[in-house]
Amino acid sequence: GGRMEVLEEKEEEEQREEELKALEISAKLQDLETKVSMEQICIPSDVPDFDWSSIDTSQLPSSYKTNSLKEKKLLHIADHFLQQYAHLCPDRKPLFLHPVNECGVEKFVSTTVRPTLLPYAELYHWDGCASFVSDYLTVEPLKSPITPPGSLYSPTTILKYQRGNCFDFSVLLCSMLIGAGYDAYCVHGYATREICTLDETLELCPLLRKPQEVPKEGMKKLSNKYRVKPPPDLHSKFELQQEAKKAAETEAAQKNKEREEEKELEEPRRDPLYGLRVHAWVLVLSGKREVPETFFINPFTGNSHSTMDEHFLGIESVWNHRNYWVNMQDCWNGCKDLFFDLGDAIRWEIMLSGSNKPLQLLPDAEEEKELSDRDMDDMQEKEEDISFDMPPSWVAPIQISPREFETRCSQGRKVILYRKAKLEKWAPYLNGNGLVKRLTTYADLDCTEVVEVREWFKNREDMLDMREVNKQTQLTTDYFSPGHLLNLKAHTYTSLEPETGHTMEFYNEARVDGLQKRVENANEMTEYFVGRDDFLHVRHMEFGKRGKKIHLAGTRTDMNSQPIVQIKECFHRNLEKPADEDVAERIFLITEETIHLTYHLKDKYITASKKDFFKASERDRKGNEIVMTPEMCITYQAGSSEKEKKLLHLYKLLQELTEEEKRLKQQVRQSEAEVLNILKIRENEETAVKLSVSIYNTERNEKRRQQNEAMKNTMEDELPGQEEQDLDYLAPFLIRIGYREKMTKGQALRVRDDCLTDFKRRLIDKANVIQARFEKAVEELQKKDQWFQEKKNQLSAEEEDDFLARYSETMFHIHILALRLNREKQTAPQKYLALEEKLRKDPRLAEHLGHA
Repeated sequence: GGRMEVLEEKEEEEQREEELKALEISAKLQDLETKVSMEQICIPSDVPDFDWSSIDTSQLPSSYKTNSLKEKKLLHIADHFLQQYAHLCPDRKPLFLHPVNECGVEKFVSTTVRPTLLPYAELYHWDGCASFVSDYLTVEPLKSPITPPGSLYSPTTILKYQRGNCFDFSVLLCSMLIGAGYDAYCVHGYATREICTLDETLELCPLLRKPQEVPKEGMKKLSNKYRVKPPPDLHSKFELQQEAKKAAETEAAQKNKEREEEKELEEPRRDPLYGLRVHAWVLVLSGKREVPETFFINPFTGNSHSTMDEHFLGIESVWNHRNYWVNMQDCWNGCKDLFFDLGDAIRWEIMLSGSNKPLQLLPDAEEEKELSDRDMDDMQEKEEDISFDMPPSWVAPIQISPREFETRCSQGRKVILYRKAKLEKWAPYLNGNGLVKRLTTYADLDCTEVVEVREWFKNREDMLDMREVNKQTQLTTDYFSPGHLLNLKAHTYTSLEPETGHTMEFYNEARVDGLQKRVENANEMTEYFVGRDDFLHVRHMEFGKRGKKIHLAGTRTDMNSQPIVQIKECFHRNLEKPADEDVAERIFLITEETIHLTYHLKDKYITASKKDFFKASERDRKGNEIVMTPEMCITYQAGSSEKEKKLLHLYKLLQELTEEEKRLKQQVRQSEAEVLNILKIRENEETAVKLSVSIYNTERNEKRRQQNEAMKNTMEDELPGQEEQDLDYLAPFLIRIGYREKMTKGQALRVRDDCLTDFKRRLIDKANVIQARFEKAVEELQKKDQWFQEKKNQLSAEEEDDFLARYSETMFHIHILALRLNREKQTAPQKYLALEEKLRKDPRLAEHLGHA
């Protein structure tokens, strides 16, 4: 008996020690919680703190303020479920089941989800919904970072005040995703500090992430046993290796030092609440909407994450608008080892077992679940007693106006800080220059030294889409959407002043000359062409020192133009000409008065044919005609033993080239004038930026609204006199009888009969035309079918598919004709009787036909 008392005393002491330890741990957690919550409230935000107790709930529907009988029964079931859960899993934290709403009424979390498909194309896809929610709402931290909130407001209230915690974000996003057809669930779990506090300062900006490059297979070098061996290298390879080794070691040491310094700065400080921080996010299961793989969505950022992501540390429960599931799997390794088959009763404990069947079953599980009809009937009889369907959502329909959808960000602006980058977003039309997004990248982690600025624009009349400014090189590049006045695609410059270095790219398909790119600086200009009939692809011009002021022919621009020194043109191969007659390159040396022609290489030749022309220097002094001499042209014909071509042929070629030179000079001046014109227009566009407004945007398009009102007023003014201008259907028949004011009964009967006869003939002609077309289409179909039967074995797969497509089109045409013919036959008698009734009531005939 004494031993038993001693053992009992020891057990009591151990229990007391455990209780004291538990109290100490809870006290420490409370201290940490208060410290961290104080830190969290100090998250920088442009929006001031909001007092939720001051919101007006008087105008909310009655469903927000009371519970229906079914909702009360659901709360009773939830309490019973929670008691069983606490008894079976005493070590786990209480579930997030029925927090109070904005009216202080307890509501089950599944009924707070309101599936809604909003009338915007962007919100039909998960990334559009996630992006909208993350941009539209302002983040509020949880009051306690290690416990779920005591309240969960409706998505309509959250949208109205544009702010909420992670649970509010998740419920709204889940409602939109389920409405768009996704198999989405809200998740109550645990995540890292960076996820819970929306700290992205150590994350790379998504806009800076480079797409994964597909490795290209290396081309095998063909060995040539006849190639000439290079001379031997007489340098000491050992010395070179030692020098390279030393240089590599010093460089590696320096890089390691820099990396260590960066790592020290980048490494997040140790989180005392690691694994305890509560967070809510969205789970999207594979299957519906062709989702190939299950993934998470962080509602704070709108980014998708793999279920293996180490930032998500565990899951307590998930729910949608139909049911609630508790995770029974171990989360010691985060979410990496979790299975998301909600039909697995061992891994996921379902609350309403009879409300609906598992939404996701693995193939093996489906085979095991196949039961006979008798077994299914037995199961259904048993489930009738315990089944309980989830009541409908108590939340009012979710609505977002076009203005709210367009404005997005709270107060129209949002700033996100990333690792060495800052992203700013604005609502369309908020900035006068159309700026909607700006990404600033920095060289250091403190974000003090700017490297590059990228800006995105919308609704600009000059079609400017994006601008990149490199702060180190001071180069600015503007990118344009198709439709610019001058067909500009991109423009790189340091200044909009002329001759300061410009690179202009064009939409060559929209230009007559096929110009794709023009590079211009103070002394040179190079133009690149695509798809020209003359096979020209490059034109390079060099200029000398500035001369006297001239007026450009064909332009309005007076400029102190530079003299042209050289024009060089390069051509692609024209296969319709022999290689030694197809010019590859021609150079006009203007100051030296010489022309160099180089032709394309012939097959199996290593030298190209050439011609050099030296123009006569004294040809214009005495006004005499040019006399062609052999010294004026030097020719080289590759691999030809034929005699040189006659001087007459060379003389004609020189004349052609001289005319071409004059044309090219004029073309160069036009290019210079075009550059000046583009710079002037771009300067004007930047000085006075104009934003375009869609004709469908009635709120902003004041001009269009005024036009519609003016048109409406004009129509109203014209309506009284419009009836008089309508055509008289009896006019052709009244002319025949010479009708003026009154007619006899005979005349009235004649008009009626003529009108009905003419209408009947028109109905018959229309039916005959449709019948003829129908018969012709049937005949063509029979011919096609006969041809196919004869050639079926000789046709390829593509030809067969093409035939079937045309056959199907013909069948559709026949079907339409048959419907039209049938409709015409049915409606013709009705039309005839309607005209007869109209004639009887016509005031001019009513006197004589009223009793007929």
